[in-house]
Amino acid sequence: MSHKKVNNIDKKVIEDFGNEWSNFDQSTINNNELFKAFNQYFQIFPKNYLNKNMEGFDMGCGSGRWSKLIAPKIKKLNCIDPSLEALNVAKKNLKNYQNIQFYNKGVNEKILKSNSQDFGYCLGVLHHITETQKGIESCFNLLKDNSPFLIYLYYRFDNKPLWFKTVWKLSDYSRNFISKLPFKIKKFITFIIALVIYLPLSKISKIFELCGFDIKNFPLSDYRDKSFYFMITDSLDRFGTKLEKRFTKKEIEQMLLKAGFMDIKFSENTPYWVALAWKRKV
Repeated sequence: MSHKKVNNIDKKVIEDFGNEWSNFDQSTINNNELFKAFNQYFQIFPKNYLNKNMEGFDMGCGSGRWSKLIAPKIKKLNCIDPSLEALNVAKKNLKNYQNIQFYNKGVNEKILKSNSQDFGYCLGVLHHITETQKGIESCFNLLKDNSPFLIYLYYRFDNKPLWFKTVWKLSDYSRNFISKLPFKIKKFITFIIALVIYLPLSKISKIFELCGFDIKNFPLSDYRDKSFYFMITDSLDRFGTKLEKRFTKKEIEQMLLKAGFMDIKFSENTPYWVALAWKRKV
């Protein structure tokens, strides 16, 4: 069954994410855990760059969990998401902030003025659209000269051994099946996956870490210090989404360069790959 694609948006994917954020609105995550997760993405963003005169965008804001930590530092934040259900969750979570504007739009729709933003970020979004390159180019066009852009795209395990890639490939067969099921069934199955796979493996990796072993290639070790809520959310995200693309570090760099970005830097820590790129005045 094909699904309508307009403005680089797959309607079924948008529906899935609306359901995800409506069911897991992130409001119960404690601030310490949220801040730790935030730092995994923003550790390469220039420290002390943001100030009260700046305006920026959160492309694909979802529940607004990252916006909660960015909005207090700047003049205005534009939260953009093609899912109205997700945007309503973000509005609820961010109701205490008066400097946020919400847009129910996709990345390739006309949203903000070109060359108007002092910074932008798009985390875990553009691997779920049909034309990732066009999405990156749209983000580039919104930025002022000499402005940073933070992006996270799923990696293609280019820094992992063959056995790790094989395990992922087997799991992806499950995703292809599960993602096509009705949402209530997907939610139940992905909860079970979180319970019997994510939780045990993450805790075993924690034990290995405490024993002094290198766990960088241990599956799901990134969840070793995260709550079960994070696991069930990400399990649904991973196995419940129909459209998922993956890229090597080199491919991400090439897409950013093609869009016009320069001075590209990658985080060497999980999650892979987070990149910081700059729109420079040429």
